[in-house]
Amino acid sequence: MRIRIVDAFTDRPFAGNPAGVLLLDAFPADDDRLRKIAMEVNHAETAFAHRLPEGGDADWALRWFTPTTEVAMCGHATLATAHVLHTTGAHEGPVRFATRSGVLIATPAEDGSITLDFPTAPLTAVEIPDGVAEALGVEPLTAFDTGPNIGDLLIELADEKTVAGLAPDHKALAAHSERGVIATARAEDPTRGYDFVSRCFFPNVGIDEDPVTGSAHTALAPYWSERLGSAVLTGLQASPRSGLVRTELRGGRTLLTGRAVTVIDGELLA
Repeated sequence: MRIRIVDAFTDRPFAGNPAGVLLLDAFPADDDRLRKIAMEVNHAETAFAHRLPEGGDADWALRWFTPTTEVAMCGHATLATAHVLHTTGAHEGPVRFATRSGVLIATPAEDGSITLDFPTAPLTAVEIPDGVAEALGVEPLTAFDTGPNIGDLLIELADEKTVAGLAPDHKALAAHSERGVIATARAEDPTRGYDFVSRCFFPNVGIDEDPVTGSAHTALAPYWSERLGSAVLTGLQASPRSGLVRTELRGGRTLLTGRAVTVIDGELLA
């Protein structure tokens, strides 16, 4: 079985967020095999896709697994899968994925970028939970619940430098959301090519820090669009690998645009 490792939300190898991608004839009856493959790949997510019959609402079925669990939404592994389909000729033009979060569309552009059409996360202001400041090591400014699709706590911090310097207690953070915590701040200098920064910590799904998180930007886009007065923004996820996500807010939908690079193309023997 062919397996590929794709770096997503980057235009160069060994940056962005790596994802495993496997194109299957069908999903196995027992999910245990998918879990074991994802554990072996040991990246934030491994994507499993199979082609659906023509004439339906979607072209491919798509599922995502972390090394420990299946997740309801994943942006970077969707981008990686669309990249594989497009670069290998397995699918031409926009591709519709049937997922646990509904039908998600990925549209390739002539310049090599891919735009994902995802549901916008509903934001609800909440009191900053007791213990979050201690777990992060800094005092948050605001806190928002991001709704059931991604299940994160969105936290704004004082500035970009504070976000970059975070060294949180991941075990302590796990108590404060379903998936994890998104820490964000306004960019210090927008002329550097991005409008806001973020880092994402997801200990509850086995990922202490996710390198670049497409799904988190469905919450970051409405948050910063309201504050910065623009529907089109670019976010820098300031993890050690880092990556850029261009966002465009369209009401109930958020467009996420980025690039991807295949770095490993091999055979799964087991």
